[in-house]
Amino acid sequence: MTKHAITPQAGLLGDTFGCTCGVALVGRMPAELHAAENGLCSACLGSAEEEVTAGMARRCPSCAGTGRRREQVTWQLAHAEAEHLITMTIVRGVVAGFEGPFRLSEIADTVRTGLGLPAGRLPVGPRVRDLLLQLQAAGEITMLSAPDELIGTDMVLYRDPQWQRARTLGI
Repeated sequence: MTKHAITPQAGLLGDTFGCTCGVALVGRMPAELHAAENGLCSACLGSAEEEVTAGMARRCPSCAGTGRRREQVTWQLAHAEAEHLITMTIVRGVVAGFEGPFRLSEIADTVRTGLGLPAGRLPVGPRVRDLLLQLQAAGEITMLSAPDELIGTDMVLYRDPQWQRARTLGI
């Protein structure tokens, strides 16, 4: 079995890519097609990283940082199913049932429970977030970011659970 690793190449023809199997690919579409045909993620071309800006990369969200096509397709299908099941009507109805402020997680949990979905089955949180942002853009709700903790009278603490760190911001 031939190993495939697709990398950008400097060239006069614009976007060019090279694969370790020896294929030269001119343009992003042929590179994505070659990646997909060989079981690699077509978003990151198998690198498992997405370049956000020049010199700044993060784990590829399409394949969950694996670089493989199977995970990418599974993730895309889960997002498509979430879009089909979790509609604006459902989220509007759930939001209407809350009096006063609510957390995104409360809305997502209520939707998940209402649809009878087990935790981790579908990306409920991201779908609910997207619909809440649409409601905010339409002027139907106002979203706020609240601090995790007040420190004295002039300092707030926001915790970042992903990185297990805390940072303080002056008011």
